Amino acid sequence: MNEKDDIKEMNEIKKEKDRWRETTVKKVTDKWPLRSNSFRNLSNYEVQDLYTPDDIQDLEYQKDLGFPGEYPYTRGVQPTMYRGRLWTMRQFAGLGTALDTNKRFKYLIKNGQTGLSVAFHLPTIYGYESSNEMASGEVGKIGVAIDTLADMEDLFSGIDLSKISTSMTING
Repeated sequence: MNEKDDIKEMNEIKKEKDRWRETTVKKVTDKWPLRSNSFRNLSNYEVQDLYTPDDIQDLEYQKDLGFPGEYPYTRGVQPTMYRGRLWTMRQFAGLGTALDTNKRFKYLIKNGQTGLSVAFHLPTIYGYESSNEMASGEVGKIGVAIDTLADMEDLFSGIDLSKISTSMTING
């Protein structure tokens, strides 16, 4: 395509977008109005109802989009995307001792889990051992208690970490 064809196509897309709003969308919104006039994502950016090439006229392909598996990772961290490896299925899990959670992890893996997400208990999240007086009343409520390197070894005992990815969420 040359520049003249690009301009012609952009004008056609703009006309079709207007037509789409005035016909297809209007038929539905006349019966069921939108819940809001404006929608925003978690970063507080307004989300349009439809995006077209007109929205990315200033896009520099290699700088802004790039290739899968390469910086800036806009198209994902895996070079083959979903074609080589499906998305990681990961359930947030952690309970009791490291051995208790290890049993749960093995059950999840046996039933199709492709990643592990460790739910730590609050004392671990705050950097306290379970026996610390600051942890009093919090031990055993939620998540897995990890106090030592041995606990981490027990947590993943018998799990091939070269074949399953892990995520360790520390929040609080």
